[in-house]
Amino acid sequence: RAVMNLELFEQAVQHICRICRIIFNPRGNALLVGVGGSGKQSLAKLASFICGYEIYQITVTSNYSMNDFKNALVALYRNTGIKGLDYTFLITDSQIVHEKMLVFLNDLLSSGFIPELYAPEERDQIIGEISNEVKNAGKDAGNPRICWEHFIEKVRNKLHVVLCLSPVGPQFRNWCRKF
Repeated sequence: RAVMNLELFEQAVQHICRICRIIFNPRGNALLVGVGGSGKQSLAKLASFICGYEIYQITVTSNYSMNDFKNALVALYRNTGIKGLDYTFLITDSQIVHEKMLVFLNDLLSSGFIPELYAPEERDQIIGEISNEVKNAGKDAGNPRICWEHFIEKVRNKLHVVLCLSPVGPQFRNWCRKF
């Protein structure tokens, strides 16, 4: 982990407390808005550390594709839905290289179900992996729909999305209108 020597002023501590309060709750997601360099990512990382969450950020390259983003989401879904780990998915406006990424994030935040994320055979594999947990929860593990819903609920409770966006320029306004 990177070492950050920080000197926190009172407002920063207040923001950290707010972010912790938001993401510590099941389904807690946050939108942090501020100009570049104002500390949104640093505060979100510190709040995630305080909550004991793993932090995941994508690394955008010149040939970063939607397939790469899908693979990142599949890994996050596996870590949260199957392994039961708490994650903060930290994403900035500079990392949103395809507008369709916002469609996926919108689906994730609204229902947890991203239609294009899994092929039917991958979905069946997940259902098989989680069926014992579903049975232990007192639910009908023989019903694939109930197993899938259990998986999605677990992902929604354990995957915390923190969007760090800048209000500078028309892009933020357009994204807010669309998503």
